[in-house]
Amino acid sequence: MNGIIKWGIIGLGNIAHKFAKSFYNIKNAKLIAIASKTQNKLLKFKDEFNINSNNCYDEYEKLLKNNEVDIIYIALPNNLHCEWIYRSIELNKHILVEKPAFINFKDAQKTLSHHNLNNFFLGEGFMFRYHPQILKTIELIKSNEIGNIISMETVFGKNLITKKKFFGFFKSQKFDTNKRIFNKSLGGGVILDHGSYTVSMSLLIASLIEGMDIKNFKLSIDNKKHMIEDIDVESSIELSFDNKFKSKMTASFLNDIGNQTIINGKNGKIIISNTWNSDGGEIYLEGKEKKLFKVENKKSIYSLEIERISDDILNNRIEASYPGTKKNEILISCQILDKWLNGQE
Repeated sequence: MNGIIKWGIIGLGNIAHKFAKSFYNIKNAKLIAIASKTQNKLLKFKDEFNINSNNCYDEYEKLLKNNEVDIIYIALPNNLHCEWIYRSIELNKHILVEKPAFINFKDAQKTLSHHNLNNFFLGEGFMFRYHPQILKTIELIKSNEIGNIISMETVFGKNLITKKKFFGFFKSQKFDTNKRIFNKSLGGGVILDHGSYTVSMSLLIASLIEGMDIKNFKLSIDNKKHMIEDIDVESSIELSFDNKFKSKMTASFLNDIGNQTIINGKNGKIIISNTWNSDGGEIYLEGKEKKLFKVENKKSIYSLEIERISDDILNNRIEASYPGTKKNEILISCQILDKWLNGQE
């Protein structure tokens, strides 16, 4: 490798487009190859991002066999992640996969035990972890601003089912099962979507506690899943780790409950007003004194993710550097989501 990591993308939906736009002005990474089974998307991406025609593929396997490509970004529907993670591992590629990496724990166990994975990077696309406001939050916790961490509450909720009209009336939107988020067979539902963010944030904060083993968790269902047809659209759970730390998580497609995270310590609290924010952020500290931190983010949050992961690979790291998602976290996160989805305590 010559100081530039060469990326390929399989699956060219909306998230892939945001990701591809984020390669501009990155010195250690370049997008060189794309694959889609939809010809129109392939041609649009090729033109917009100036991809060589020889590196535009209508079959994912062909891209994986391109020896120029160092890492594959898997931006396919959730139900296809496992298959293409496995194929990428077999063909000796580093991998970044969109969240959630897997839609069931059994698949995660099998894939993550592949012997070839010991030689290659695998990351999960929780780009919020690289945001300066998360780095600032970690700094505040490590500097003991709120004392020992006791608990947290994190939510991710946006009304995707109804929309307000005048005078408080609501109009139902079409519940379109062709859309991934509303299609069970494509790995849809609020738990695997918004819920995966809240689990990732909980694991990140729990890992800051000295002596904490995040594998030792217990899950309690806070309320019954709200379902529309066979899709979960709202649910809450509480995780407890080693009986030392608790995290309450709520995910919703039904209500605009916001994106706030509150981290409670023995001597105060930290409030992140918009946890999953891609722009600047605000952190409110209630400790020995009250402070408001306004955090600037001058780059795309995806750019931050691409830069850090490319640096990891250039430095022969097969695990994401902190605060990226490590392989054991991917497995634990999947186990939690599987239990949450199936109502298992």
